[in-house]
Amino acid sequence: MSCRPRRAGAGRLLQDARAGWLSLPAGIVAWEIAGRVSDFAFLPPFSAAVTAVWRMTWSGELPLNLLASLTALLAGYAAAVCAGIPLGLVMGRYRRVDAFLDAYITILLATPKLLFVPVLFGIFGTSRLTQVIFIFLSAVVIITVNARSGVRGVDAGCVEMARSFGATERQVLARVLLPGALPLVMAGVRMGMGRGVRAMIMGDMLIAVVGVGALLRKYGGRFDAASVFGLLLVVVGVALACTWTIRSVERRMTRWTEEA
Repeated sequence: MSCRPRRAGAGRLLQDARAGWLSLPAGIVAWEIAGRVSDFAFLPPFSAAVTAVWRMTWSGELPLNLLASLTALLAGYAAAVCAGIPLGLVMGRYRRVDAFLDAYITILLATPKLLFVPVLFGIFGTSRLTQVIFIFLSAVVIITVNARSGVRGVDAGCVEMARSFGATERQVLARVLLPGALPLVMAGVRMGMGRGVRAMIMGDMLIAVVGVGALLRKYGGRFDAASVFGLLLVVVGVALACTWTIRSVERRMTRWTEEA
């Protein structure tokens, strides 16, 4: 009896994946038709945007700027994951730590991240470190909050059982709380990537002189709609690739929850 629900669930997931992939070509066709039929100058056809991406790639302009943006994204996002998950676990486990840090987490969660740009710019200038810290601040909060919520959702009986078998506090954190909180932790990691990509573009446009956001600023100032939409395609592709990678890791790490 336990195998049938899993098969049905896998079938639904496969159908949802197929529907998602079919929606992309449909959207592309609609975009191409709208761009050719409409007389709106700021809506180029999909083919024009792809041509602009090919032109920027062939000239070497896009690869160099994309590499600079991805370097900042990976650095800031990796720091956010490495700091956010342990911090969320500790806040979820220890009430005093949570009470001490909750105000700061709430402030970071509620404050628009753009307000930090002048402060970071004044401290670090236009260096790439400014953008890395901006990405870190944008991603670390949601990762921390999800990890904290995941720990609080773990059954207290599991912790007491581990204690009764002589588990230390470190073993409770690593072998009981972290596995139990893993679904929410991975959800926070996935959402943190989305916020990190947005912060990468905003940082490029407002702080850095190189990067995909800097190219958006450049071609937007020239009213080159095809290049702007082409760069948006690149950003969407980066976000989808990163999200797909995290989802693949998430499925492997949380497979036991589906089996349960």
